[in-house]
Amino acid sequence: MNIINGKEISQKIRLELKEKVALLSKQKDKIPGLATILVGEDPASKVYIASKIKACQEIGMKSFHHGLPSNSTQEEIISLIKKLNADENICGILLQLPLPNGQNPDKCIEAIDPSKDVDGLHPYNAGMLTLVKSWKEIVDKKMLVSCTPMGIIYLLKYSGIDIKGKNAVVIGRSNLVGKPVSMLMLANDATVTMAHSKTANLKETTKQADIVIAAIGKAKFLAKDFIKDGATVIDVGINRVDKKLYGDVDFEDVKDMNINITPVPGGVGPMTITMLLHNAVLAFERQ
Repeated sequence: MNIINGKEISQKIRLELKEKVALLSKQKDKIPGLATILVGEDPASKVYIASKIKACQEIGMKSFHHGLPSNSTQEEIISLIKKLNADENICGILLQLPLPNGQNPDKCIEAIDPSKDVDGLHPYNAGMLTLVKSWKEIVDKKMLVSCTPMGIIYLLKYSGIDIKGKNAVVIGRSNLVGKPVSMLMLANDATVTMAHSKTANLKETTKQADIVIAAIGKAKFLAKDFIKDGATVIDVGINRVDKKLYGDVDFEDVKDMNINITPVPGGVGPMTITMLLHNAVLAFERQ
């Protein structure tokens, strides 16, 4: 088993971003700024926001945090977003999800200027991803793509794992991971199968894959009989069971196999915030 260390790769990319921010700040005589919005007092969301603010500061970016009370209306959230859209000191806007009280986040996300949508969730950015023909086009256009899927591609590239021509199976069809990562794998010339909970003969399908991306949200779902010798397995799952974290892959069951695999925690997770910073820097360059 070869462990794909997300922490190490994440740190390498952050060092590269730090150098880039310093250079861009000199060239433009301006420091990129990321605005974060937290509605309510959810403890987990507060931890996430704090880590994002800290990460910004680490690479030399400015951070502008805005906290709103949990009883804020959709109109109040959108009003703040519109102010941030117009603020020239801010290159990226991040609305921390989920919103409290069962509020629908879609209208709020749609209110974010697509050029400042560092989460890559705006319908414009999600739609543009489906139109691209190549990875080069994504890079050249400095496209803002959903952070976890982008992090998966960088994990593969920085690990020297070739994607071109490989059979890839993506398990999960969410707008946040499954769909965008499938588009990114296609852009990198993989042959992609999208599977999900209703897929017939799932085990047989994944057994043919050179690269398996597990984003199904079921703890220890994939065992060794799902995976072929020599495959690369990207475990996106974060499942809490009895106060412990488990991925979608049964790590203990596959640990003696000849595979490349991301651990949980320490695999995909660290890359998500790093890709948020990556997107903020891209947005700054574009603006």
